[in-house]
Amino acid sequence: MTNQTLELISSRRSHRAYEPTPLTQDQIDALLKAAVESPSAVNRQPWHFTVVRNQELLNELNKAVWERMMERNPDARSPRFADKDFHVFYHAPCVIFISGLPDFHYTPIDGGIAVENIALAAESMGLGSVILGMPREAFLGGKAEEFRKALHFPEGWDFVIAIAVGTPADTKPAHEVKPDRISFVD
Repeated sequence: MTNQTLELISSRRSHRAYEPTPLTQDQIDALLKAAVESPSAVNRQPWHFTVVRNQELLNELNKAVWERMMERNPDARSPRFADKDFHVFYHAPCVIFISGLPDFHYTPIDGGIAVENIALAAESMGLGSVILGMPREAFLGGKAEEFRKALHFPEGWDFVIAIAVGTPADTKPAHEVKPDRISFVD
């Protein structure tokens, strides 16, 4: 079957290198429109989107993630941390943080739906993205409340997921598909 949306889904990749070119306001507005139009359980829309272009703040968050990860056994952290130049946000010119209601059971699912809408919208505009769960570590350390305030999370809300977006500076083949992960029940 040939379908524009299915082709877009097939072409999307997780990019881990970006040009320093900033996104335009029109691009950001389109990404946010895709985000807020996401479906959510009981239409609660348990999310808040924070657009960060401030590289100093992203560097501070990166440092906090590094500090938390270095407390772990090397076997329990991503192998990317073996590279001292690894940056959690891959130096993307824009990162969108999704915070949410921590006491609503479907917040993580709804945040995941919204972040996928952003990823597909970015792909449709010729932008690259990578969905990020690792920044959660910054919200578990000593500067967590400071970061929540800097990112304008609503009172009592917490990190759900983030997405880095920009003009990709890398290419990547499609990931392996595992057909044994599908079952049919008739």
